[in-house]
Amino acid sequence: MLVVDSVDKSYRRQGWLMKERHQVLRGISFECKEGSCLGIIGESGSGKSTLGRLLLGLEKADRGMVLLDGVPTADRRSRGSISAVFQDYASSINPFFTVEDAILEPLWMTKVPRHELRRKVDELLLQVGLPNSYRAKFPHELSGGEAQRVCIARAIATEPRWIVFDEAVNALDASVQLQVLELLKVLRNEHGTGYIFITHDIQAATYLCDDVMIVRAGRIEERLPVSRLAHAQSEYAKKLLRMVI
Repeated sequence: MLVVDSVDKSYRRQGWLMKERHQVLRGISFECKEGSCLGIIGESGSGKSTLGRLLLGLEKADRGMVLLDGVPTADRRSRGSISAVFQDYASSINPFFTVEDAILEPLWMTKVPRHELRRKVDELLLQVGLPNSYRAKFPHELSGGEAQRVCIARAIATEPRWIVFDEAVNALDASVQLQVLELLKVLRNEHGTGYIFITHDIQAATYLCDDVMIVRAGRIEERLPVSRLAHAQSEYAKKLLRMVI
């Protein structure tokens, strides 16, 4: 179980003499069952990406806790249990790495025997729909969709229990975006991995997710199953959801 309990997060405003802090998240609490997919939707500046970093353990909350089976996600015991795919696939892969190097990067810290790593890379490429000839390619030789597939292969390499997708398909062309979303559905069914899908694209979230949580100005506005989007209560949620209902 992934649990977020009463989380607050703020940042000091820019400037050496600035003591004022900007509150980004306020009293965020929710739970996600193993293997589920939660879409976190919000406009720019709503705090959803900050929430993603807290889920990944990349930052610590000012108050409250983010726990995976009772263990803080920032704790080294949770490492490998949560991975991520970000929007900027161009900078997510070291430009001097081949595709094979990029996928191997998280595997060096696992117990996969060295002699099986090449087979593992081939297996991961196959899972994301890329031929093993892509092992030797560099990032600049890949299309946007191909690069994001490599990022997905890297994210599932350690067989994590959860993957956080932060605007991971928004920069892709519509047809490629649909292909990647369909791939994520297939991988979720095969691996039983839970997804946290952070986006401002409501259509993408409804295509992939079980539940949708709408965030506004650092607070949870509403959470409801995708099948019940038409029953949203808050006016803000209704406004956002009109485009897909």
